[in-house]
Order: sequence, then structure tokens, then C-alpha cells
Amino acid sequence: MNAPHWPGVEQSVGGCTLFVRTSAAGAPVPRPPALMIHGLGGQSTNWTDLMAELVDDVEGWAPDLPGFGWSPPPPDADYSLTADTEVLSAFLEQIHAQSRQQIHVFGNSMGGAIAVLVAAARPDLVASLTLISPALPDLRPRRDTMGVPVVALPGIGRQLVERMARVPAERQVQGMVALNYGDATAFTPTRRVEAVSEVQRRLALPYAGEALSGAARGLLRSFIDPGPSGLWATAGRLRCPTLVLYGGRDRLVDPRRSRRAARHMPHAQIITLPRVGHVAQMEDPSLVARFVRPMLTDDHRTVAP
Repeated sequence: MNAPHWPGVEQSVGGCTLFVRTSAAGAPVPRPPALMIHGLGGQSTNWTDLMAELVDDVEGWAPDLPGFGWSPPPPDADYSLTADTEVLSAFLEQIHAQSRQQIHVFGNSMGGAIAVLVAAARPDLVASLTLISPALPDLRPRRDTMGVPVVALPGIGRQLVERMARVPAERQVQGMVALNYGDATAFTPTRRVEAVSEVQRRLALPYAGEALSGAARGLLRSFIDPGPSGLWATAGRLRCPTLVLYGGRDRLVDPRRSRRAARHMPHAQIITLPRVGHVAQMEDPSLVARFVRPMLTDDHRTVAP
């Protein structure tokens, strides 16, 4: 599927400006809302094809996190998961004010970690939680993730972006696909052209390096909190319907983490998709939609004002 990217507008949310794409307009009947959160270095278009698959099931709302995609950086330059959680919790409230319904929350990679925190912060507003290759704490070294601690070092992000600017965008996209997809042929020529254009635009932004470095730093800080406010402990306290999808060919999030997820989240449905990589919602959106739809069919209570 190569659905056109959904239209978006800038919205003021929690002291930040977010660029938000949505599939809410044009449907003949109202649908439950869904908030979709991208990962480190990603953007709202990571959800384009899954939003198209689910267009009859939910109204998708996919924001660019502060400093990513088309969203400007946060005014206080805070890229921590806590800051993202506060902004997206405020956005959840805005969606609810419009729909008067609970919201289905999706998250991929770092967005999965943020989704856990959002669901914990506002359990009254969350109808269900879908985590795709969630970046939950894992301190074991893996060859393909060794660059994250380096990027997280203060000042390194800008240097990295300057070096990347000297590498042809086509080569960068090729590397991105090899790292994130289980089957590179699933990345179509249309998406490749779009990705090359976006890489060129992104590298020209003066804040791109600091956004990447700050977000990586925030993610790693969340990994070293073993206490009751840590991500695994927080995930274990969630009681909303939860689906966790791991890619069997994921090079960034070890699919063997599914065993730990099963221990910490005994109430969740945990599935490994053997043929996909890190971004299953992009690589095989129809397969992801097939597993997600049962989460969306139950009648969900309307939250009291």
C-alpha cells in the first residue's frame, strides 16, 4: 500500500507546537479516535499506511513529536520522555474534548515507551494500547543499537548531522531501510522518493542534530530507572486492553524481549510477527491491522466530562 500522506496542520498543545496529521475528516460516520506516536528519528508519516488500513475503524491522529517531522523544537529544548508524555497527554485531552470518547493509543519504538507513559498518566482517557516494537528498557549491547549512546552525547548530534549531510540522501535511505525492515523490497519506490526528499529537508534544519541527540538521551535515561516509576514497572501496572507486537527480524528491539514483556505484562496479548522488522506498521500494515482490529471492536465507555 502507498496511501497518500494524510493532511496535517499545526496545533498548539501543552506549550508546544505540534504538526498533526489526521484521517478524521470525510468519513460518513464518526469513529473512535486513535493517537499514533512515532519513534526516535521518525515522524507522523510512519503511520500513513496503517491509518489507511484502519480508516473505517478509527480516526487517526498522528503528531510529529517536538523537533521532529514538521514540528518545531520545544521552547525549553526538553526532549525527555517525560516532556513528550506531558505534551501528548495534553493532546489526548484535546482529542477527547472533541470526540467525548476514549482514545486508542499506538506507539512504535520510542513512541511505544511514550505510549506506555501516556496510558499510565491518563488511564481514564485510554481505550486500548498497541505497542509495535516498543523501546522498553534493555541494556544488553546489540551491534545495531550501539550508535544510540554515541548520538546521545551532548554536542554529538549536531556533528553527526553535519557528517550525514555529506552522505547522499539515497544512501542514507538505503541504510535506514536495511536497519528497519525485515524485507527491504516492502519499501516501495514511491516511499523511497518521499524518504529521500524528507532526509534532504531534515538535514537542512538547524535544530535537527540537537533534537536527535536530546531524544536519544531522554530514551537512554528512561532505561536506567529500575524503580516503580520505570518503564517496565509502569507497563506492568496498566490494565487497559494491550497488544504488543514484536518483529521477528527486528535489528533494533530484540524480539526475545517478548518473554520479558509476557512476565511484566501478564494481561497483555503479545505476538511476534516472524517476517517483519522494526516498523511493522510500515512494512506490513495490513498484517498489523488484522491483529489490531479486535482491540477496536468492543464498545468503549464515554469518559465523563
